[in-house]
Amino acid sequence: MNRALRAALMGALVISPVTLGACSAGQVSQTATQDRDKVGPMAQVEDVLLRQVTLAYPEDGLYEEGDDAVLVMTIVNASNEDETLTAIEGEGFSGLRIAGTGPTPSPSSPAGNEPTTPPAPGTTGATPGTAPAAPTGATPTASTELSLVIPADTALYLGRDGDATITLQDLAEPLTPGQTLPLTFTFEQAGEIELQALVGIPDEEVERGEPFDFHEGEGEGEGGGQQENPASEEDTQAE
Repeated sequence: MNRALRAALMGALVISPVTLGACSAGQVSQTATQDRDKVGPMAQVEDVLLRQVTLAYPEDGLYEEGDDAVLVMTIVNASNEDETLTAIEGEGFSGLRIAGTGPTPSPSSPAGNEPTTPPAPGTTGATPGTAPAAPTGATPTASTELSLVIPADTALYLGRDGDATITLQDLAEPLTPGQTLPLTFTFEQAGEIELQALVGIPDEEVERGEPFDFHEGEGEGEGGGQQENPASEEDTQAE
């Protein structure tokens, strides 16, 4: 090995630890904001980052008009104050259904210390994390408003086994994997984020049939078998 090549290799060994040491950072400031999404778009406003925004893969491989779709995504709140998701809007669905309330707000945050106002006589208090119920006797209407708190310096996972589940109800048109649905997210402090939610693809591998053999049948005659060479047979008898 010549001197020039040896010097280049030694330089690479010295630089590598420095480069690798710069890959790690705080729990939100760098790791959570890197664009490493495998599926789904990401968008950011102020200190709020939305990642891998998708609709869960439909069980039958297709969302029909009127079906419900579970929203699968991550909301990262990189600020030092709690944030609240107040609405999700779009023309492709008519309402929301929310299950779960997410992590407990930070004790030092105003959102976590707000006093609970008792409901007025004759009314029922709304369950935290759910859309307001329609008044008794009125025609029920779907709501796109909600109140979902994302604690400071925290990532909130929605859908599947996440902290909460948001379902988009009554889709306006059929959707297949790979198509998108325009959505607008509204946050109390950061404001609005608009993006195209992607209809998810299956998590498991799709079974494939037997591979086609392009060489099958080569060397076979019209009768389906290999033709004998008469000249070769005569040579054998002569011997």
